[in-house]
Amino acid sequence: MKEWTVGEILDAVAGAVPDREMTICGTRRTTYAESARRTTDLARYLASRGLGAHTHRDDLDRWECGQDRVALIMHNDLYVDAFVACLRGRVIPVNVNHHYSPREIKALLDHVRPSGVIFHRSLAHLLAEATLPAGVDVLVAIEDADGSELPGAVSLDEALAIGATAQPVTPSPDDLMMVCTGGTTGLPKGVLWRQADAYISTMTGLEHESAEALVELIPESGEPFFAVSPLMHAAGISTALSAVVAGRTAVIYDNRGRFDARSVLETAEREKARILTIVGDAYAGPLVAELRTRSYDLSSLIGIGSGGAAINPRHKSDLLELLPHIVILDTFGSSETGGMATSPTMTDSPAETFVMHPSGRVVSADRTRFLEVGDGELGWIARTGRVPIGYFDDRDATLHTFPEIDGVRVSIPGDRAHLEADGSIRLHGRDSLVINSGGEKIFVEEVEEILRGHPAVVDALVVGRPSSRWGTEVVAVVALDPGGELTAEELRAFTALHLSRFKVPKKIILVDKVERLANGKADYRWAASIASASRADTMTVA
Repeated sequence: MKEWTVGEILDAVAGAVPDREMTICGTRRTTYAESARRTTDLARYLASRGLGAHTHRDDLDRWECGQDRVALIMHNDLYVDAFVACLRGRVIPVNVNHHYSPREIKALLDHVRPSGVIFHRSLAHLLAEATLPAGVDVLVAIEDADGSELPGAVSLDEALAIGATAQPVTPSPDDLMMVCTGGTTGLPKGVLWRQADAYISTMTGLEHESAEALVELIPESGEPFFAVSPLMHAAGISTALSAVVAGRTAVIYDNRGRFDARSVLETAEREKARILTIVGDAYAGPLVAELRTRSYDLSSLIGIGSGGAAINPRHKSDLLELLPHIVILDTFGSSETGGMATSPTMTDSPAETFVMHPSGRVVSADRTRFLEVGDGELGWIARTGRVPIGYFDDRDATLHTFPEIDGVRVSIPGDRAHLEADGSIRLHGRDSLVINSGGEKIFVEEVEEILRGHPAVVDALVVGRPSSRWGTEVVAVVALDPGGELTAEELRAFTALHLSRFKVPKKIILVDKVERLANGKADYRWAASIASASRADTMTVA
């Protein structure tokens, strides 16, 4: 079967539907033809500055990289074009969270050692404060607002003008892309994907022998997908690129300001979005609140998908009450696997388990064999087939997360699961978030789901904290509805109705707001700091 680069796919789609809008972000509307030209010219500019592939893939270990890296420190506008241009230019786009502090940005850049940076002018101050590492020779600034000047930076327009006259570049399916993990529990890791594998596993591309076969699958209309989450995170860029490689229109939330549920719904209404993707309760809660304030014509919408964090059952119920014609789809996946399991919920049809992608498996606790239906063992969810080759510059983590089982290379991102009798999977949570308290193992996501199921609870995170009695004790950090009168004792009694006693939090800490990362994922480092430092508004139990 022929393998593809993302640039080849874009050119094929642009040849078939050149005037169709490829991306819509704020006031910018870009056609497929325009994006094909822009990404080609920017790729040629990067190559003209000496960036590209310098060592053949066959001469490298799985954790080694023979290509230059370009850090993307950007808002959503033009993010897809910058990302694809890097792939066309045989350089690796590296997603950098612009909500990081300058210290955190410096640590990440020092690790990935980029040769270039593409950035929005309004974010230039982060680079100035972080101090760019040695070796950054190429700086491309996208004008969006007043911002700091960086010595040596050229504007995007200048880069495109130079690239238009530069030599062509021919990428390879073996060229890499890197996805930096969200860093919910520690420093981000750079996941290395072959471009051809990423097209299939993270962009829901299809195996096909020819461009003609791809073009035949392009729908008659754009049928917009709306990526609400930031494109600097895997869930957002995967949604946008899944639309692009299928010839659909990718509506992208303009994230230069604070999250605005009204703006999201007005955009979905105006663009007649078919699919809307979010990240858990941080997005679902405000959308529910806004839907209760006024009526929106969302008759074109058929589904809301959530990746990176599940939607609380209470919010699902509210969304289906307000939008009874849609399906809510929790998607399980990771930077190390792409999307690999789904759990659909419809009106009067709740779902508790996930249906695996055909390449999904569950492996034994000792990582030596694949489990079969009927095995009662708590194993690890895994993906086979087109999976990443490794972690950038990390041999040990590569060999641990991407081992071979029965001669098949697999990706085991670290989530525990049971294989059910019907072949579906029941997820238990990320192993790195398991708390061992008094000899018992507690998955924090299970406790969080129960806490967030209480009508008075807005959000909750659960962490472990050292305890002289239990070794580690379960601590919950909880935000309540404003004006709510729920006490910590009442909340603990509620959790005891649904959980074994050893899983019930030993301490409940009430806060005004539970902090989450910009992509809506849990910020467990913040929760751990609250659990360690807080003494007020708490209750300790034996």
